[in-house]
Amino acid sequence: MLNSTLSYLVLGAYLHVGNLKYMCFMITAMLYLVIFSVNTSLIVVICMNRSLHEPMYIFLCSLFVNELYGSTGLFPFLLVQILSDIHTVSASFCFLQIFCLHTYVCIEICNLAVMSYDRYLAICCPLQYNTRMTFKKAVIFIIVIWLYCVLMFLIPLSLNIRLTRCGNIINSLFCRNYLVVKLACSDTKVNHIYGLFGTVLAILVPLLPILFSYVKILKVCFSGSKQTRQKAVSTCTPHLASLLNFSFACCFEILQSRFDMSSVPSVLRIILSLYFLIIPPLLNPVMFGLQMSNILNTFKHVLCFKRTACRRDKM
Repeated sequence: MLNSTLSYLVLGAYLHVGNLKYMCFMITAMLYLVIFSVNTSLIVVICMNRSLHEPMYIFLCSLFVNELYGSTGLFPFLLVQILSDIHTVSASFCFLQIFCLHTYVCIEICNLAVMSYDRYLAICCPLQYNTRMTFKKAVIFIIVIWLYCVLMFLIPLSLNIRLTRCGNIINSLFCRNYLVVKLACSDTKVNHIYGLFGTVLAILVPLLPILFSYVKILKVCFSGSKQTRQKAVSTCTPHLASLLNFSFACCFEILQSRFDMSSVPSVLRIILSLYFLIIPPLLNPVMFGLQMSNILNTFKHVLCFKRTACRRDKM
């Protein structure tokens, strides 16, 4: 049974900024609009163009879908809270948001792990690539990743829901699993044990194929030709940048949840707490879209076709 005090939760990290909240609302709305537009555009381009129905682009499509999923789990909620004078959220919606954001993180890191393995095959085993990484295998990889992350987080979420709470105030802009667990006045030992176990499964396990892939790629780069090194740099740069960017964001989020960050300025703490849900969804489509020439050329072709069609209509 849930304690009656958990019918709603109070988010205590929002600052009173007066009329500046309207400017904050506009900036946040613009960020969400850009993230939604750019990721959706690239998803449509990849899905509609048959020449892009290759494993590498299928993994990118899954990544962009996940960026939309994570952003939608935060931004609409954030926009409502910015304009509100009382920052409360219902318990049921809070648990839904926790589920969305945690599965988003798991899917992101797992997707990047599979992409690193795909780059390893393309660079280190180019002759066997088409047989070892087919379109069908790529789709299976994506389905397994999404199911794995969704099913894995159902356990800690159910363990969290069963707890009895003695408070309802969390120092955050949005709902976080660990902060809600800390409100409990019942035994949380099982939650903490599975929390550590789940972190290992969600973050450390995907790091193994990433490390394996890049060790192999580095060996090939040092022993291979100049052309091989150029190919490795051109295809791995956006992936490495995305991986390092997301890793930094996750590290700060874990540190902020587990340790006292009161010495860090409030504004900086707010910005960094939103980093993993703003910067990766904003930068990933730009980095991959600009780096992958096939996506860029297809996007330009679509734009040129639309402009030509518009001119014909006007004439």
